[in-house]
Amino acid sequence: MDYAVLTIDYLGTLVFAISGALAGLRSRFDVFGVFIMALVTAIGGGTLRDLLLGSTPVNWLLHPTYVYIVIGAVALTYLFRTQVVALRRSRFLFDTIGIALYTVAGLQKALDYDLSPLIAVMLGVVSATFGGVIRDVLSGEPPLIFRREIYASACLAGGVVFLLLSTVVGETVSTMTASLVVFLIRFFAVRNKWSLTIPVRKRG
Repeated sequence: MDYAVLTIDYLGTLVFAISGALAGLRSRFDVFGVFIMALVTAIGGGTLRDLLLGSTPVNWLLHPTYVYIVIGAVALTYLFRTQVVALRRSRFLFDTIGIALYTVAGLQKALDYDLSPLIAVMLGVVSATFGGVIRDVLSGEPPLIFRREIYASACLAGGVVFLLLSTVVGETVSTMTASLVVFLIRFFAVRNKWSLTIPVRKRG
């Protein structure tokens, strides 16, 4: 994994861990519970991706830096709890940044295994969303991926943008652009209440 992808992976781990820690705090979990929420949110999607790729032991078991990042994220969340919680929709913000970063990181790792572009994009979506699924289930909430909100489809759009641009402008610009696309689609979808729900006609 090159330094650019590694940096994205670390940043994604940090913001997802904060998102998970916030969910734990809102559910009134103790410190250990908050840490578990932060951990599964941060590494859940990447773990599933690695298992599907047959990349074992999974990445975070080989590189404990990820666990240290999660511990640091939990500490930051507690130390600056008032400031973080005071941010309007803070969990939404960190979650949106997380899916933007993890979509590209997951896609790039899948491409390193010479998988087809379609499968690579799907694994990028898995990396970005399944940590949040585990977080929401543990919090007793319906997972975002199953709600009406635009979520996984934003990751899908970002993955397609990355594939289209990577052959033209190079990996660095493609990574930044694709991550921005995911973030903006998700941000404005929530702000403007966009959804992809198909209206169902009532009988009678």
